[in-house]
Amino acid sequence: MFSWFWAGLQQDIKLVLLAPAVCALFRLAFILVYGPKKSPAGEWRKWFTCFRYGFWWGMDFNAYVYLYLLVLVSLPAAFIPAYHALSDTVRLVGVTAYLVVLYTAFMGKMIFYYHFHDTFNPTMKLGRNADKKNFIDIFFNQNHGTWILLGYIPYTWLSWQAGSCLLQLPSLPYLSFSSSWLQYGLNTVVFLAAVLFFYWLRYGGTLRHRQKPEWDEVPPIVKDDMFMGKATVDDLIAFELACKRKVSEALQHTDDEALEVLQPVLSSKQLFSESMWAPFKHQAKGPRISKPKHIFFLLAESHGQAPFDAPYGYLNLMAASCRYRSQAHTVVMDNFLPAGMISQPSLVSLLAGIYDADMELNENKAFWYGNIPISLPLQLKRLGYRTEFWYGGGLNWGSLEHFVPAIGFDAWHGGPDFCPQGSPKTWLGVYDHIFLEQAAKIIRKEDVEQPVFHFLYTTSNHGPYNMPYAEYGFSAGKVMPDAPEALLKHGKMMKQMAGIWYADQALIKFVEEMQTAYPDSLFVVTGDHTTGLIPFQCGVVGRTEPNLRERVLTSFAMSHPELTADMLAGNTIGGHMNIMPTLFELIAPAGFTYHSIASSLTEPVDHVVTPYCWMTRDWIGDYRDGLSQQLAVSEGLLPFARDGEQFRAERDAWCELTGWLVRHPELLDDAGRGQMV
Repeated sequence: MFSWFWAGLQQDIKLVLLAPAVCALFRLAFILVYGPKKSPAGEWRKWFTCFRYGFWWGMDFNAYVYLYLLVLVSLPAAFIPAYHALSDTVRLVGVTAYLVVLYTAFMGKMIFYYHFHDTFNPTMKLGRNADKKNFIDIFFNQNHGTWILLGYIPYTWLSWQAGSCLLQLPSLPYLSFSSSWLQYGLNTVVFLAAVLFFYWLRYGGTLRHRQKPEWDEVPPIVKDDMFMGKATVDDLIAFELACKRKVSEALQHTDDEALEVLQPVLSSKQLFSESMWAPFKHQAKGPRISKPKHIFFLLAESHGQAPFDAPYGYLNLMAASCRYRSQAHTVVMDNFLPAGMISQPSLVSLLAGIYDADMELNENKAFWYGNIPISLPLQLKRLGYRTEFWYGGGLNWGSLEHFVPAIGFDAWHGGPDFCPQGSPKTWLGVYDHIFLEQAAKIIRKEDVEQPVFHFLYTTSNHGPYNMPYAEYGFSAGKVMPDAPEALLKHGKMMKQMAGIWYADQALIKFVEEMQTAYPDSLFVVTGDHTTGLIPFQCGVVGRTEPNLRERVLTSFAMSHPELTADMLAGNTIGGHMNIMPTLFELIAPAGFTYHSIASSLTEPVDHVVTPYCWMTRDWIGDYRDGLSQQLAVSEGLLPFARDGEQFRAERDAWCELTGWLVRHPELLDDAGRGQMV
């Protein structure tokens, strides 16, 4: 009986290293596809440490393959002859199934990194309310989904064959002794050693749980390299860490705990206890420009800052915006932080007046029936504006059909509802030029005496970038004649370049048409967030990795016939939450009371803090990975710092403010939409 266990144990051990080997191959593939350096030349120690530490850390999951084999195969097979005869087949089925899980996690990580320039993080949790059709469209049309699915076939076959080959390796014979006590003693030692072997593997080559590999213990030679630090983490480990991280701890706090966290942004706890919004009360100093009859706030999908930066200007991706920015009364800010790293948190934050902080206020039913008193549309209505919301997609996206009316808009329009039937569209929405043309027609047709605030949100600058861009005027030879040959020959990347150019052209065409129709208008043009807008792998500059500003900064421009740069107090930095108070300080009468968690750009701004990033006039940092870097525009890769984080307490306080409101929905005003059911 024990001889069968001994034979099975050796078969288990033969398969133990198969999963870590596959993880190592996936790690290498990740580095070769996305890494700034494709060779370990000059960095052998860093690469070795990355793979060594990743091997042991990955054992936190991979060791369970051994446990499965030991407990569910070798032990019962030692007692059941019929099961023993099938044991190798059962081993192969289990190990192959696990290797298929590793393949799935790896492909998911590769897709996630392509879009977010990060391994799995809590952002993935926001996908549960996203448009699943859009996911499918991107998967198949941008991320080679068909090939990924077909890849399961050869991968599964190779996994089975690799396991079969390992099982064919010779085993050591069972040691038998004439003394039964000696035999039982040896059997006991072997069994206990088999159990200890599992813990030794799972704890990363040690039997002390406290010495298990974890992020804090990653050797500095690897951790200080932003990319190689991410490469160290096996895919299932990264997925587990992302799942364990709560989107916000603010929702778990008691009121007393929350008040302590809120302290950095409260002038008085007493004032806050009397009215949640009292600490954020402001009085306008008086209008700096004539009150416009029309305010157009254009939130453009993925309209990031990077294409405007000098090293990439020659690509001409933002030629239309550059034309708009060159107007005498357009002011620009080249260092501008979005309120969210993806669409929904940015949009919600801009409208609500508080950071969404990944709490998905738009999906919270309390915010469908109660409104936030300091929201942008509600406060503009106090200045006499009618407020209208326009979105290129369907209003069922992000539950906008519920959230937008409650946040204070008088009218709301979804592209598929007002654009001609059969208008071409992506899964996200009607093509931008059609959406904006139709919106412009309706705006001109329904123009009334009452001042109107129009918030327009586009959709087309988004994967999978399979629109017929040539039909809409894109020609690589005309738009980007100086682009490197590697980029021009990269079909998929050129489609993205065309998509960026197209979306910008459509956006600014709308702006210029409305400027002609309504010359006194105030325009705000910004992006919801940025994404991988620069094809670093195609030789556009002498590096293959983005600087931090190119990963996070969005665009910002504002215009009005009387607006001048000096009105913005010489500011060089800002963020989404600075826009609302700036509008009020530009157009509101003296003494007008408004509420804002951020200061106006008409006053000096020395730092900007969001739930994700911070920025001063010289530095920018990311709370998610603890990195910071100089804010400067550079053709080269600027050095990263890990010990320069700033404003953490303020960041936590802004998240806590949103958490407080989520935990106290009674503080919302009745939106007049009936009772929540």
